[in-house]
Amino acid sequence: MHTQSVDSPPRPPAEHGTSRWAGALALCSALLLALVAVRWYPLMTLDGDIAETTHRWAVDEQGVTHTFRILTDWVWDPWTMRTLTAAVAIWLVWRRAARWTAVWLVATCALATGVQQTLKAVVDRPRPVWPDPVDSAHYAAFPSGHAMTATVVCGLLLWLLHRYGAGRALWRTAVAVVSVSVAGVGLTRVWLGVHWATDVVGGWLLGALVVVLAVWVHIRWRD
Repeated sequence: MHTQSVDSPPRPPAEHGTSRWAGALALCSALLLALVAVRWYPLMTLDGDIAETTHRWAVDEQGVTHTFRILTDWVWDPWTMRTLTAAVAIWLVWRRAARWTAVWLVATCALATGVQQTLKAVVDRPRPVWPDPVDSAHYAAFPSGHAMTATVVCGLLLWLLHRYGAGRALWRTAVAVVSVSVAGVGLTRVWLGVHWATDVVGGWLLGALVVVLAVWVHIRWRD
């Protein structure tokens, strides 16, 4: 009869699920990164078609464009997200027993920013250029910093709400806010003509990968 070794206990189901998600997200992120880096023609053509269409809408719909600029520059701006992260970290420190989690939260967001900036420098993808721009942005295009930062911050905070046992009403509200924020920030970046669609998708994928890996680290080393 086979006996399970005490020194190597089976991994819990949560770890198996996390590993699968991390592997899938890493594969998709790497594939998209490679296609963008080599400027794969079909993908570049699709990006161009989407960008031209949304830019035409942005020029025609000035009211929507103005609203999107407010949302992307103030509500979903990376610095707004980092400020929110800092506020939550301070609250966790105040709880005393959650100081390790506060450090984990801040370190993960800082790491995500470092990864994002490194990839921007390595890929060095130009942003869309328009004769009649409705907004402007700096640095390289891939991945979208707004999309990646929003995904990381919202994903981590949503997981923390789950971990600390948020009530049903609060949980549903948080899921709705996170969904709108992550999807919305990507839409605004493409609509305003400062990112290609694949920049946003890359930001979402990489952000989700960071969240999954960070949760795995927390479960593995803290729990």
